[in-house]
Amino acid sequence: MAFTSRRVLSTRAAVLLTTLVAVLSVVTGVVNILNPQFGPLVPDAVQQIAGFTGTLTGFLMVASALGMRRGLRAAWWSTVVLLPVTALQGLVQSSIYSVPLVALSVVSLPVVALTRSRFDRELSLSTSQLTAALILSGVLAYGTVGTYALREGFPGVNSLLDAFYYTLVTASTVGYGDITPKTPAATLFSLTVLVLGVAGFGLALSALLGPAIEARFASALGRMTQSQLESLEHHVIVAGYGELTESILEELAASRPFVVLVKEPAVAESLRERGLNVLTEDPSDASSLEHAGIDRADAVVAATNDDGQDALAILTARQLQPNIRIVAAASERENEEKLRAAGANTVISPAVIGGRLLVQSALGDENAEETAKQVSEGE
Repeated sequence: MAFTSRRVLSTRAAVLLTTLVAVLSVVTGVVNILNPQFGPLVPDAVQQIAGFTGTLTGFLMVASALGMRRGLRAAWWSTVVLLPVTALQGLVQSSIYSVPLVALSVVSLPVVALTRSRFDRELSLSTSQLTAALILSGVLAYGTVGTYALREGFPGVNSLLDAFYYTLVTASTVGYGDITPKTPAATLFSLTVLVLGVAGFGLALSALLGPAIEARFASALGRMTQSQLESLEHHVIVAGYGELTESILEELAASRPFVVLVKEPAVAESLRERGLNVLTEDPSDASSLEHAGIDRADAVVAATNDDGQDALAILTARQLQPNIRIVAAASERENEEKLRAAGANTVISPAVIGGRLLVQSALGDENAEETAKQVSEGE
């Protein structure tokens, strides 16, 4: 338990430091844009660019911090790449305001680097998100190359950067008007960029906002979103909830992803308010276990106060996945063999274990007293 706590604290420290660097990068960039303090060693134009890019890097760091909170390996990699960038941008800005940014970036890099093993979840994008990204990238590439090829019809377009700028403001319908087509071919091409751009940005917004809207509806209906369910793998399914389950949830929350199946809406809502993954479904129903991703799960835990309900959940889980590990807690000693017969690999009776420890402690067994102390302290 102590080792798990250290792992959690180190992970939280890495995420917290990344967040602080992100905030400092944004604030420092904005301050240096509004109140530049040009130094003698770096050209003024370079310092101005560092201020603008520093703000952008800060927002990218915010995204990385959010990804690290989810345990994403890709977010860890992006943080490791961006931390030296923020330190370098702080140095280039040559401002007294950038000193905390440089110092914190340097301190954060080894902390984040040492927590690499904590971030092992793969980035999982839905088909709609991948499609929207490809379409939007394709539209911008099409517009940039086409505008540059037809640059004679676009006064003011002299480079690929100018062509990309025109494509972006046209496709996003911003349209500043500083660059306008002057030939029929350029005008027709601009119309295609406008139509394709509106469609591409619309798909991108739908892919980004869709999951958030789905999450709102799912929360209101007492369910997890489809994307949340699909992202679960190597997790533990907790079949039901009772007094015995609470300590199990506390242990799992510090070490493994898990999902709880409960029938009672009030219990499900209470667990959901604590930030736990919950499905308001019958844990003994085959469709509920399939919905919880039993085919991708590592184990099933049945530890409510109802041995009969646990036996049904165990039997169903074993039929669906013959090789999955199932652990159960028997509230009555005589039900241990019944739960094993239902398909549990391991059955533990807290009452029996507690009774044995009490007797051994009463007889002066020091090992029993030490074991009881560790159990009470959660080690």
